[in-house]
Amino acid sequence: MTKLTLGSYPHLLGFEQLERLLERTAKSENGGYPPFNIEQTSDHSYRITLAVAGFREEDLSITVEDRQLVIRGRQVDDEGDGRVFLHRGIAARQFQRVFVLADGVEVGEARMENGLLHVDLDRAVPEPVVQTIRIRKG
Repeated sequence: MTKLTLGSYPHLLGFEQLERLLERTAKSENGGYPPFNIEQTSDHSYRITLAVAGFREEDLSITVEDRQLVIRGRQVDDEGDGRVFLHRGIAARQFQRVFVLADGVEVGEARMENGLLHVDLDRAVPEPVVQTIRIRKG
């Protein structure tokens, strides 16, 4: 059986990069931690909200790498501070969440509020372009 790809459709020219993007996105799912929401805040803007209770601002990093928004969290294990736990149900945990950004989507501000990390995204609206191609005689 032949695998259908975007390149196998004759009317979709130059979409090979989109196919690679879809494959990369499918591989980036990482088990659901931390939970997150994505909301559309206007016609051209979005907000990603991650539940990062227990993380401080200095435990988190936000980068854009090759059109991917990468949010990482790393908590320092506090076992060496002399505390004795009778039960430890809240573990120091690390995570990495990756969101693939479309062309024209830029990362705005990020802020922490009540254990939630909000990252705002803005999409630039391209001007519509109409191009007339002149036909030359043979």
